[in-house]
Amino acid sequence: MTASDTWCAEAVGRLEADFNRSADTHLFRLELPGIPDIELYFKDESTHPTRSLKHRLARSLFLYAICNGWVREGMTVIEASSGSTAVSEAYFARFLGLPFIAVMPKSTSPEKIDAIEFYGGRCHFVESSGEIYAASQRLAEQTGGHYMDQFTYAERATDWRGNNNIAQSIFQQMASETHPVPRWIVVSAGTGGTAATIGRYLRYQRHATRLCVADPENSVFYDNYMQGRADITCQAGSNVEGIGRPRCEPSFLPGVVDQMIKVPDAASFAAMRVLAERVDHLPGGSTGTNLYAALQVIRDLRQEGLAGSVVTLLCDPGERYRETYYNDAWLADRGFDIAPYRAQIDRFLDSGDWVPIE
Repeated sequence: MTASDTWCAEAVGRLEADFNRSADTHLFRLELPGIPDIELYFKDESTHPTRSLKHRLARSLFLYAICNGWVREGMTVIEASSGSTAVSEAYFARFLGLPFIAVMPKSTSPEKIDAIEFYGGRCHFVESSGEIYAASQRLAEQTGGHYMDQFTYAERATDWRGNNNIAQSIFQQMASETHPVPRWIVVSAGTGGTAATIGRYLRYQRHATRLCVADPENSVFYDNYMQGRADITCQAGSNVEGIGRPRCEPSFLPGVVDQMIKVPDAASFAAMRVLAERVDHLPGGSTGTNLYAALQVIRDLRQEGLAGSVVTLLCDPGERYRETYYNDAWLADRGFDIAPYRAQIDRFLDSGDWVPIE
């Protein structure tokens, strides 16, 4: 066995050991006082060691790259990211003794930057989210490193048939609930990898569950899905860190999606605050996007006279956004009026009445 083979075997073994030390994430239920016939659950991905949904992805990407021979001992790893994936990859890079560089927009929250640097990563900033791809590739060439490219490999690095992926975990944890097979699972898209994993798993296991993907403003996933095109782009970056993209990423698979909902940014920020007031969790912005879309799915189920369960994700902790989404001055400076959406959401949860925003 060569030295390279030995390092690869040891690296895979260390990643597997880290996985075995980490318990699965929790599933908790949000009470719906005005909607007694439907149950809403959150898969709390903020309980991972790096506190986000991207912990699963980062581990899978490292295993994929190492087993493909793309990452070797001492090699610099580069990733294009708006924050959470870079935090998780920095954790695993340090774990394996590899240098790590995160390429991200300057607007990334200070808390995420601090977390990346805590794990020994270095941050390379660009002006806009559309610049992260070329900058990452350029750094990989300059350092002789490997550009991980989560946006391409997210959907193929995870074993969607099972192997304790997030979809399998959801169904195992739902097994003893009143409605163990959800009518809908609602997620948002950053790479599209989580949606791809869940959508494929639903079909592979022949579940009747349908998949809804929520998309924020300044993102093209919704338009690409609705128009059946993959060439639509936009210049502005998403205001909801971790989700939404200016181009349709290779890991987004519209064929596994049953419905998409476009969520206003103000609605996302309102929903995360409502959730924070009703449960013992402080969620991030993408969780607000998920919740607002899930409530619309529940509204439609009620209109059809259907009971059942809906599952969505708590993606990362709100502590990372105290200076942004939880900061009233930050919202006001950017023209986000969340009051109408907060009133709408509270009323729906408490009475079951959905009042459209004028």
